[in-house]
This record gives sequence, C-alpha cells and structure tokens, in this order.
Amino acid sequence: MQRVSASYLLERLRERVLVLDGAMGTMLQKKGLSGNSEGFNLTEPDVILDIHRAYIAAGADIIESNTFSANRISQKEYGLEAQAREMALTGARLARHAADEAGREVLVAGSMGPTSKSLTLTSDLNRPAWRPYSFDEMADAYAEQVGALIEGGVDYIQLETAFDALNTKAALYAIRRISAVIPVVVSVSVSDASGRSLTGQTLEAYFTAVRHAGLTAFGLNCSLGAAALLPLIKDVAQWCDVPIICYPNAGLPNQMGGYDQTPADMAAEVQNFDSLVNIVGGCCGTTPEHISALPKLAPRPLPEAWNRLRVSGLEAYVIDTKKRNFTLIGERTNVAGSRKFAKLIAAGQYDEALSVAADQIEGGASVIDINMDDAMLDGPVAMETFVRMLQNDPAVARAALMIDSSNWDCILAGLKNSQGKCIVNSISLKDGEESFLRKAREIHALGAAMVVMAFDEEGQATTYQRKIDICARSYRLLTGAGIPPQDIIFDVNVLSVGTGIAEHARYGIDFIEAVRWIKANLPGVYTSGGVSNLSFAFRGNNAVRSALHAVFLYHAIKAGLDMAIVNPGMLQLYDDIPLELRNAAEDVILCRDADATDRLIAAAQESLSQEKLFRSPESDKTFSTFSGEKVLVR
Repeated sequence: MQRVSASYLLERLRERVLVLDGAMGTMLQKKGLSGNSEGFNLTEPDVILDIHRAYIAAGADIIESNTFSANRISQKEYGLEAQAREMALTGARLARHAADEAGREVLVAGSMGPTSKSLTLTSDLNRPAWRPYSFDEMADAYAEQVGALIEGGVDYIQLETAFDALNTKAALYAIRRISAVIPVVVSVSVSDASGRSLTGQTLEAYFTAVRHAGLTAFGLNCSLGAAALLPLIKDVAQWCDVPIICYPNAGLPNQMGGYDQTPADMAAEVQNFDSLVNIVGGCCGTTPEHISALPKLAPRPLPEAWNRLRVSGLEAYVIDTKKRNFTLIGERTNVAGSRKFAKLIAAGQYDEALSVAADQIEGGASVIDINMDDAMLDGPVAMETFVRMLQNDPAVARAALMIDSSNWDCILAGLKNSQGKCIVNSISLKDGEESFLRKAREIHALGAAMVVMAFDEEGQATTYQRKIDICARSYRLLTGAGIPPQDIIFDVNVLSVGTGIAEHARYGIDFIEAVRWIKANLPGVYTSGGVSNLSFAFRGNNAVRSALHAVFLYHAIKAGLDMAIVNPGMLQLYDDIPLELRNAAEDVILCRDADATDRLIAAAQESLSQEKLFRSPESDKTFSTFSGEKVLVR
C-alpha cells in the first residue's frame, strides 16, 4: 500500500525545503567497507541502519535506501544478479525501519541509479548500432528493482545520477508498469559545467524527454559542488514546471579522489540556492555533519504547468502557437519521400543516409520525419539501426524525431532507441477504439506525442464534417485516457487537388476549414499535414507543385496549422509566386472555380517558360526563407 501520495509530497514541498541525506558510499568507506555497496544490505545490515540513523539525527527529512545499483544489470558486474532483488528489498526495509523509529516524519526515497551502460551511445565504435542491452531488457531489470523497493516500503522512487535520458525513460516505463501512483523524482548528473548530460543533451531537453511520467521533482546531483551547480539550477528554474531537487558533492574531488570541502564551506555555497530549490541534500563526500550544517532555505514557488507541445533531441524545441511560429518537419529521411534515402537504406549505407538528415537540419528543420516502410526492408530493424546510429551523431541528434510508420513494431523500435521526446506518426480509429487507446497509452508511456489521423472504422475522412467528427471523437477518447491535449496532433488528411474529379474539388478548403474548427473547438491540441500529397496530380511539374504548396500553407497557417511534413525544396514565399499562377493555385485550393485546374496548368507553363519560378528541390536554403515572418498572415 502506498504511504505517501504525489499530491501530499507537492504540498510539503510548497511549505518548505525538505532536507535529503548525504552520501552512503562516503560513510561506508569511513567504516572500512568498500566494493559492492548494495551487498552490505545483506552482509552488514546494522552498519547500513546506523548510517541511516546518523543522517536522521543530522536533520534529514528524506533518507535514500542503499539500493543505487541493486538491479540485475549493475550486479552482473559482481556475478550477483540473482541477488539483486533481495538487495533492493532489504535496502528498502532497512531505510523504512530507520525512518519509522525516528519519532518524526522521515520519508524514504528508493534510490535507483542509471547502471554503467548507455542505451543511447555505442560503447563500440566499430559497431555504432550495437548496444549491450535493449530498452526492454533494461526496463525489465528496473521493474524487478522497483517491485522490491515498493514492497520494502519506500515512499517514492528517486532516479539519480542520471546521465542518459533513454535509460531514464526505460526506468520510468518500468516504474509506471509496476505502479501508476508512486511519486517519482529524477536527478541528472551533468558531464561538466556546460550543463549537458554525458549523452549530449541539455537539461531542458532531458526534462522534456522524461516529463511525461508525472515527475514530483527534477534536478541535479553529483558531478560538481554547489557553487558550480548554482548557474545550472538557475537555468532549470527558468523552465522546469515541477519542484527542483539539488544535492551537490562536497566540492570537487582532490588528487586522491576524496572531498575536502568542510560542512561550513558547503553550507555557505548552498545558501545561494535560496528560493531556487525544494529539496536539498548532499552527494559524494558529504557526511551527517554536512547535512546538519545546511542552511534553512525558502522553497521555490511552483510555476504553472506546461501547456505547449515540447519535443527534444539533444536540444529542446517548443511549438508555441501563441507566437504563431510554424514548424517544418523534414520529409527526406523517409524511404517513400526520397529516392536517395531509400537507396542508401536498402544498401545498408546508414552513415551516408545520416547526411540526408544532417542536410535537413542544417537547412533549419527542428524535427525530421523517419519512415522505413518499404516491402524490401525489415522496417523495425532498419528503424532501430538508423535511430541508434543517429544518436551517435550530434549534428543530427540535436533535432527531435518524428517516428513515422504504419507498422506498430517499427514505431516501437524508433521510440525505444531515441533519447529525446519524439512525435509518432500516426495512430487512428481505423481498427476501433480499443486498439486506438492501447497504442495511445503506450506512446505516452514511452514519452512521445502523437499524430492522430482522421480515419475511423469506416475509412478515411474526405469531407469537412467527417474530419471534424472523427477528431472530436478522438479528442474525447484520448483526453479521457489521460493523454495531455498538447501531445495530440491532428492530421485531417491532405488529399490531392486539381485531379479533374468533382469529388476532389473541396479537398483543399475542407482541410483548411477543418483545421480552423479544431483550433477553435478542441483546446490545447496541434495540427499537422503531409503537404506533398496535395500536388500528386501534378507530379513532374515542379512549378505547379511549388506554387500549390506555398499557397496551401499560407491559408492553412492562417487557419491554425502548426506544422507540416514537407520537401523544403518545393517551397517558396507566397508573395514571390507570379500573380497569375498564385491566383490560379488559390482558385484550385479554395474551390472557387470549376475551370481553375486548367488555368493553373496554363499559368505554370507560362511561368516555366520565363524561368521565374522553379527552384531546385535540392536547395538547402528554403527552410530559412520559408520559416520567416513573410509566410504568416500580415
């Protein structure tokens, strides 16, 4: 039975700064014990209990169980993986015993470390797509540890010294598999004073990747002393919408690996955390004396919760509709959208394929769409390989990923190998509500936002009314299942115009008006579309296609379109389109005139003959020109 709820903890953290204990390893070394610290739960339980008691006597409001490495992956290094669960269970029970006998409220944090393995980065440069463990294997190891900690009586789980957001996502996935309600705290260890994790993420990108699990607090521990962590904590306080935890080392290690900072010196530095943190304590080198000396601090006021879509790779990206910024999603890392990319993937030339992604990002894409749906490929394997290799390349990994597939296993392969917050493209109601919600919940559990297509059991929505009806139904189901509105992106099907078929005449305007309705009636959601579909009737005529895309986006953005999957080389500024061609394109898209298609073709031929329009699809400059203010409504 859970002793402490997340809401109770939040209320305590609003009232005052809670004091966390100090280092377990430092105290074990002082007692002449070294090696596998978690093993001492079984062989030296009285020593562990005495250390907990000493920290409680020093004033700690929270003590951590001695279970940092009590999981099968970490204990395998000692050949003790079979005893990992017993170490976790006993460690939790020892901490619980010490807390219960304290005579005042002392909380128990179930400590879980990151292991020494990385799911994001390769440890073998000759095999860049190789990892020692898979996401599922790491999640299974964590699930065993979590179950033992909860059975042992911890009040919440503390994922600490985290250095890889993908490892953390595996731990969070395991925690929520075991318990939907136990509070969770994540504390990151940065690689240096720049504030990036070992895998290269900014702290904001890291938080964006793990926030989905309903964190009770987020912050920093280890790596540095309080003075060096202060600017990083100030940065976190600018954007973090949950309480902040910080427990620094006792300064920097000396040449012998020890820590020389006195309790008074550490306390003087921690004083600068006033009004910036909600939990404070000590990490490496700290003792009960350090904890006793910590100053009383005013707690950081809790800010409003995020209500904007945020995604991340190595860096965070906010899609803020209040500022009306429009997001271009590069489509060229899609085997159906780029012949060059498809050939490289088919040939196993993944390094060269990464250059396609790098070109899009260099041109301005903040998100890249990755799709491996080809009958000649093993989609899940190709997705796993490409995303793993991408994570090793900072030039590409800084962008967020859109994992695009009609193959569920392929989507899972993408999500379980990306350290950032992704977008899944897509899910729909075409297989019924049960399948729809099962997939949505899994996507959310893996930390991603989701594109929802306007499909249902009867098929694709092609009319305005069907589009809005399906989206309204999907919205009710998803929000009812706990999916945040800002993680829902509706795609109401960009369909081909100018085909000469009467039933297709309203495809452009119906999309635009459906977007307008969604933004007015489904609070908090986003909208997107695959723009290339619009002009399939004009394949081979890049002049027409470019004009159609620019005009369509101009009007769709006015209606509230937030993002689009596009070939940037097929875009141009609305005002740069020759007037006759622009008017003809608008007549087609807005369904103004039955003869518009003929006029559009004629105008394109005229424009081509004067060589005024066409811009090479290989151009890398169109992202920067298109994403400027001129594309927006003036």
